[in-house]
Amino acid sequence: MCAGADRMPEQAMDTSFLAGEAGNSRAVSIRYFNLYRIVVASAFALFGGVFNFGQNAPGVFVFSLVVYWVLAFSFFLLHAGSPRYGERTLGLQSALDIIMLALFMYASGGFRSGVPFLMMTSIAGTGLVGYGAMVLGTASLATIAVLMDQTFRFFTGDDQHVDFSQSGIICVGFFAVAVVARMLSRRALANEALARARGFDLMRQLRVNARIIEDMQDGVVVLGMEGSIRQANPSAEELFGATLPVGRHAGTCCPQLAQIAFSKTEGGPEQVHLAQTGKTVAVRRVEIPGETTGDGDILIYLEDVDRVQARVQQIKLAALGRLTANMAHEIRNPLSAVSHAAELMLEEKRQAVQERLVRIIRDNSARIERMIRDVLELGRRDRLTAEQLDLAQFCRNFVDEYAVHEAEFARLVSLQLAHGAQGWFDRVHLYQILSNLVGNARRYCSGTPESIHLIVSQPDERHVLITVKDDGPGIPEADRIKVFEPFFTSDPKGTGLGLFMARELAEANGANLALMDAPGGAEFHLLIRRTA
Repeated sequence: MCAGADRMPEQAMDTSFLAGEAGNSRAVSIRYFNLYRIVVASAFALFGGVFNFGQNAPGVFVFSLVVYWVLAFSFFLLHAGSPRYGERTLGLQSALDIIMLALFMYASGGFRSGVPFLMMTSIAGTGLVGYGAMVLGTASLATIAVLMDQTFRFFTGDDQHVDFSQSGIICVGFFAVAVVARMLSRRALANEALARARGFDLMRQLRVNARIIEDMQDGVVVLGMEGSIRQANPSAEELFGATLPVGRHAGTCCPQLAQIAFSKTEGGPEQVHLAQTGKTVAVRRVEIPGETTGDGDILIYLEDVDRVQARVQQIKLAALGRLTANMAHEIRNPLSAVSHAAELMLEEKRQAVQERLVRIIRDNSARIERMIRDVLELGRRDRLTAEQLDLAQFCRNFVDEYAVHEAEFARLVSLQLAHGAQGWFDRVHLYQILSNLVGNARRYCSGTPESIHLIVSQPDERHVLITVKDDGPGIPEADRIKVFEPFFTSDPKGTGLGLFMARELAEANGANLALMDAPGGAEFHLLIRRTA
């Protein structure tokens, strides 16, 4: 309920804003229409005698002119005092225009005086600011006025000024102007409403963006090309230890900010020590060009390195805590077996049983030693020496070396090596990853020739792919999401750290190790970068 209640005032404000803008625009149009009416009345008063207006009925012309000017000025003043009044009397004003212009036309000798063209102007104005039937009503009134003038002259014998064909054409022009003006008005109103709605959406988006930037933990500063501050969030002010008011020049309120802004080192990030607060921040500077030279923005991102390092340290400590807890649990089982076997040896006198107990002690001790060795290797994951390796040759040498310890291995492996595949990797780390992947494949493959496939390919210009797959039973669906978790294993003699360590070493080298959905056996993909 609270969220809905919070949104309602904003929606109401949006609607009232749009309605208010539309009302203001319409009021301005009506005001200009009233001003045009005063100009027409004044022009007749000043230049009527010069152009022989009102020569057929001077009394009617003067009377109509006075009434028209007074009413036009009155409408202008009333609308200036209350725009709603002009809206309500718009139809009356349009009718006034047609009636007064019809009297001017009668007093000036009929439609040949040119007054009907002023009627067209009034009809066009009504079409631009009026609604619906008002426009056609004004055109109809003008048509009636012209035809009545022609009819009156016809019956009074004034054949010199009677021409029903031309007056009919003028009347058709009235309706044509009315329809065209109405269509243009509707299109203009639709475009205006669309522009106003988009403007409001843009304004709302700017408010949202400003709020997001304000709430960001990283510092953000937007500067003009000349160095004036256009936007700065509280995090940036906290990092610099200075107030960054909008409109001020960066050099006056924070000289180090101006130095960073005009350092011309776009990109980054670059670590900078802030003298005012003693903080070290990672700075990234981006220039956003404008439409013209010198008209753009400088966007500066500031990331607190100390805060990032503290967050990374917390993540490492949390991961170390989980790893230590799992190790304590995993080591407890082999240690219990070792202790129990040692106690039995003290009581057992038979040689065969003693040998079996010694074997149990040796196997579990070796398991503990492998587990500790894997953990130590995992701790050294960040100490890598990456180099450009010929991965095809490296995999060929790996198979030869592996076959030295197990002669049968050579006939089990099928090599498909892309010539000249270069990758960026630590040599020792890659050997450990391949040892884990190939060791698992050897353990679960069928044992037939070429039951293990080691493939080096180039899927694109930036990466090299090493694929290790076997023809074994594969990994059950329920276990697929857990294969890279520490201490998860289906082998009673395994430590459960092999694949976990392989993935960690791959990530340390910027590579990606993934288990693929492949029919028949397990398939692992190691995606390696071609360059650093």
